[in-house]
Amino acid sequence: MHIPVLLHEVLESLDPKPGEFFVDGTFGGGGYTKALLERVGPTGTVLALDWDSQAIERGKVLAEQYPNLILRAANYTEVPGILREKELGKPDGIVLDLGFSSEQLTGSGRGFSFSPDAVDEPLLMTYSDAMTPVRELIRGESEEDLRSIIRKYGEERFAGRIARALKTASRKGSIETAGELAEIIRRAVPGSYERGRREAGRNIDPATRTFQALRIYANRELENLEQFLVELPGVLEGGGRIGIVSFHSLEDRIVKLHFKSLVHEGLMELIHKKPLTATREEIHTNPRARSAKLRAGIFLNEKLKSQK
Repeated sequence: MHIPVLLHEVLESLDPKPGEFFVDGTFGGGGYTKALLERVGPTGTVLALDWDSQAIERGKVLAEQYPNLILRAANYTEVPGILREKELGKPDGIVLDLGFSSEQLTGSGRGFSFSPDAVDEPLLMTYSDAMTPVRELIRGESEEDLRSIIRKYGEERFAGRIARALKTASRKGSIETAGELAEIIRRAVPGSYERGRREAGRNIDPATRTFQALRIYANRELENLEQFLVELPGVLEGGGRIGIVSFHSLEDRIVKLHFKSLVHEGLMELIHKKPLTATREEIHTNPRARSAKLRAGIFLNEKLKSQK
C-alpha cells in the first residue's frame, strides 16, 4: 500500500473517530483511505474518489477488505453532487492530496515522469481520458501561450527558450513520449541551469518545472482546486474538518487565501496557524515529502459562529 506524505499529521489534524464519515477526494495509491478506514472502523464510511480510473480499479482490492468503502472514478470537484446522489449526508471530514501517487508517477503509462523507466510512455499527462493530452496541447498552443503556461504554472525562468524549442520540435513532428519532451527541454536551457536551480540543497532536472506546468494546465488543477474551495462551505458543517496537502506554492497560496477568507467570515477555524511540513525522517525515506504542506481547518457550528 502506497504511504502518502504527512500521513501522521493528517490523521492527527482531522482526528477521524469510529462511526464517522470521511471523504478522500484524491485516492491515488490508497494510503489515506486505508488509514481512514482503520480509524472510522466498521461502523464508519469512507468515500474515495480519483479522476484516474486506473487508481480506482486498483482500489477494488481494498474495497474487498472494507465493505464500508465507496469507490468512485471522479474528480474531487464532483464531491457535492456525489454526496447528494448517494444521499450520504455531510461528511465529518475531507482530505485532499494534491500530489500524485508513486503508481501514477512511474507506472501509469501516461507520461507523468521522465524517470528511466517511464521515458517511453506516451505523452498524455492527463488523469482522465476526457482531457486533451499534452502532446496535442504542445502542437495546438502558440509559442506565446506555451511560454505563459510554463512561466505561470512552473515558475520557470527559461520559459521562453523552452516554448520556442517545443514549437520548433513540434513543427518537425509530434512529440510522442515523455523522454522526448524531457530531452528537448534539457537542450533548450543553458548549461548552467542545474547550478542555478537548487531545491533543499539538491540540483533539480531542467525538465521538472515544465513537466509540472504542462500537467497542471492539462488537468486544470488550479481551477479545480478553486472550484472545490468555493463550494466547500456547502459540503461541510459544524465540526467538519478539512485537510489539504499541497506540493507547490501556487496550490498552497490558493488554499491559504480561501482558508483565510473562511476564517474571516466566521465559518472556520484553522487547526494550525501555520502549515505543517514533513519531518527530517520522512523526507529521508520519501524525498517528495520535502515540498509538501498541510493546511487544515474545522468548520464552526451556528453557536460558535454567532459568538465570532
